[in-house]
Amino acid sequence: MVLRQLAKYTAVMLALLSCGVVAPASSQVILPYVSQQNQKDFAREAARLYESALRLSQFQLYEQAIPRAVLANQLAPERSDILLLLGTLYLQNQKSDKSIETLKKAQALAPKDANVLLSLGTAFFQKGSYPQAIEQLQAGLKINPTSVPGLFDLGNAYYRSKLYPEAITTYEKSVQQKKDFWPALNNIGLISYETNNLPNAVKYWQQAIAIEKKAAEPQLALAVALYQQGKQEEAFKLGETALRNDSRYASIDYLKENLWGEKLVTHTQGFLKTPRIKAVLTLGAPEKQQNK
Repeated sequence: MVLRQLAKYTAVMLALLSCGVVAPASSQVILPYVSQQNQKDFAREAARLYESALRLSQFQLYEQAIPRAVLANQLAPERSDILLLLGTLYLQNQKSDKSIETLKKAQALAPKDANVLLSLGTAFFQKGSYPQAIEQLQAGLKINPTSVPGLFDLGNAYYRSKLYPEAITTYEKSVQQKKDFWPALNNIGLISYETNNLPNAVKYWQQAIAIEKKAAEPQLALAVALYQQGKQEEAFKLGETALRNDSRYASIDYLKENLWGEKLVTHTQGFLKTPRIKAVLTLGAPEKQQNK
């Protein structure tokens, strides 16, 4: 569980920006060859473009929002909130290098802004630079220790770095802040499975499903675990439900992108090849075509 949470994290950041949580810088640099009136005009136009980019981002129109945020930054390069918005938009568009470059500029202007640090950590995670991700996320969480997206991303970065105890502790902290945050419970299950603690994995996936009954990821993971325990009928029913809820989890590449470990992926491949599960996937194909 990482793709959806990265999207959710950037959505949260955009929502915070739209609510004015990230305050614009109060100082302005007056260039000697530009009149003060022109500076005021630039500032007003930058604010208008910033608000327009925010509105577009709320409708997930990121491609249209980015040029407005770029121009707003050109008109008001001293505003860290504009750079934060632009970096978050790049992050949403899977442009991690541009996101990191932009967020570093925001960090130079606002080194104590937790939102900038957490976004930068998420961008490093997206790039696969996990030590840098951990460093930035830890710095952001020192300022805002209750950030659920920040804690979750830090847990994911620890997980990718195979620092399993640190990952579990951090996931648990995110659940302490948000009791129904099932993705963290799901990921503790993933770690438990990879470290050969099958009963613990089952327990956490059951907890995740109890919170979000239509969550395909813990459903399929639990189905695979039950199948390994020899509980075939229960496993098949749950696996069928999971794949009907979200057939993307039949893709091994998608599972790996969502942090499924080698052991669980191998067992899932076997489960997906069983005649009963293959029948579900085959029957689902025509339906998917009709819905296009």
